[in-house]
Amino acid sequence: MELNNDIDPNEIKIGVVGAGSWGTALANLMASKGFDIDLWVFEKEVVSQILESGENQYFLPGVKLSANLRPHNDLAKVVSGKDLLLVVVPSHVMRETTLIMADHVSKKAIVASASKGIENKTHLTMNGVLQETLPQVPSEHFAVISGPSFAKEVALNLPTVVTVASKDMQIATLVQQVLVTPYFRVYTSDDVIGVELGGSLKNVIALAAGVIDGLQLGLNTRAALITRGMTEIRRLGVRLGANPRTFTGLAGYGDLILTCTGDLSRNHTVGKKIGEGQKVDDILGEMRMVAEGVKTAKSVYNLSRKLGVEMPISHEIYRILYEDLDPKEAVYRLMTRDLKQELDEI
Repeated sequence: MELNNDIDPNEIKIGVVGAGSWGTALANLMASKGFDIDLWVFEKEVVSQILESGENQYFLPGVKLSANLRPHNDLAKVVSGKDLLLVVVPSHVMRETTLIMADHVSKKAIVASASKGIENKTHLTMNGVLQETLPQVPSEHFAVISGPSFAKEVALNLPTVVTVASKDMQIATLVQQVLVTPYFRVYTSDDVIGVELGGSLKNVIALAAGVIDGLQLGLNTRAALITRGMTEIRRLGVRLGANPRTFTGLAGYGDLILTCTGDLSRNHTVGKKIGEGQKVDDILGEMRMVAEGVKTAKSVYNLSRKLGVEMPISHEIYRILYEDLDPKEAVYRLMTRDLKQELDEI
């Protein structure tokens, strides 16, 4: 498998693990370029839907899928013998899923994560989890994908721009070439932790932005929250070794702005319903898809306290979600904190 500007679809074998909206959209994007894509699907009924109607009616309704996309319930079949694996499962099942597939993954495989989250018990990003569950894969063979990219808009071929990061820029460039289309532009980066943290932590701030909108506190408030939310993301990122410039880019402000303001944002939707007075358990019970920020909020709260990183917005969201704090009280607490200068040292 050689790295070149025109990858031969016959020369690279690709598997996608996870058939939610984002996994299906990415699998279909590559299939539409001519790649043969094996897609692992958890639900048997979704495999039947795709085979019978050419559509993932549960997670990506209304989008006709390429004939080059082949759905399977057999995880081993999807990952065996593949040159490139794209893992797109919810963060809370990343470890369980990849442990099951571990014995079937080649030590030469490139493994790219498009999942966004931080594991609750270990506080590892998804790349960190993958390096533990797939120890045979060299660390430089892992990559992560993030950026402002609602699955539905990608599936509809609306112009979208993302970043792929890897320790090895040749690996990042290969993934870039596999994914890029005239409507899906891909940049590369070597800041793996920064790209991952930007994509994960923005979901927590998006919950907060939703709460603000649910409380009808106005656009001034939301703009301030997004801005101060990025300050928190950057603080934790820099503490964990990220390049601060990453947070001004696609995986930082780009993804944060989209998720805090877009109607397609699941995290913003959950936050808005909380602000309107609904209970978290009731909201989540009605959702088929996952709002990653709910679980990530717990990881961020515990990790930031452990590291001594100040993240007041994230902490208030944790208390709303897990300690039943009234959203109006959370806003008051944030607005009446000790006064200080705006800019941090970094």
